[in-house]
Amino acid sequence: MIKVSAVSYLNTKPMLYGIFNHPVYEHIDLSLDVPSICAEKFIHNKVDIALMPVGALHGLEDYDIVSDYCIGTDGDVRTVCLYSDVPMEEIETVFLDFDSKTSVLLAQYLLKHYWKKDVIYLPGPEGFESKISGRAAGLIIGDKALDQELRSPYIYDLGRAWKEMHDLPFVFAVWVSKSHLNPTFISDFNDAQARGISRIDQLVQLMANTRKHFDLDEYYTKNISYVLNKDKRKALDLFLSLTRHTIDSTTTN
Repeated sequence: MIKVSAVSYLNTKPMLYGIFNHPVYEHIDLSLDVPSICAEKFIHNKVDIALMPVGALHGLEDYDIVSDYCIGTDGDVRTVCLYSDVPMEEIETVFLDFDSKTSVLLAQYLLKHYWKKDVIYLPGPEGFESKISGRAAGLIIGDKALDQELRSPYIYDLGRAWKEMHDLPFVFAVWVSKSHLNPTFISDFNDAQARGISRIDQLVQLMANTRKHFDLDEYYTKNISYVLNKDKRKALDLFLSLTRHTIDSTTTN
């Protein structure tokens, strides 16, 4: 069995839908985790494949990107944002959601180089969303970001900011492996994801969407971009280059 760690967020569901409904699933031992745990399992050789937050690739030498699909965006990503009660120019403190090193590094990079902000960074403990008030903003990622949309008057989308700064898409996570996997398995793994992504309309009909303000189909087809194409690979290399020397010692996953 091939041990696989995948991100548990909504944005991964189309890929997982394909995997669950493909013969390749019979050869997979799958765990669903937050991005930081995916990275931890991969780094400590607990899985053969991980949907790896790209920020955690810093310092890793022995890995291969093993899929033509990723978690990416080409503009507004919607579920990786800075939330605030005040405009950007008034923000003084930012709580960081450490579920993903990629998002933390991207937020730090954009705050410094795009918004030209010098802020105080604080770790976001469980439930830190309640601390977003006054001049204290927060980086929130994943499904919980959708609930924060209803509470924060100012929302700064990191996917959009990156696009405006570099005119490129952005890649949050890629499938990586240290093992030399069977080419047939890799082909089947890709085929499974392709099937799932091509059947997003079916997936949306099966899912129970409890957020009336949120359109699942629009999220999967407009906010998330799954194909790891030439521009996304270029963006991935650029992001790793730009953040290589700015890694905060507290963001270890």
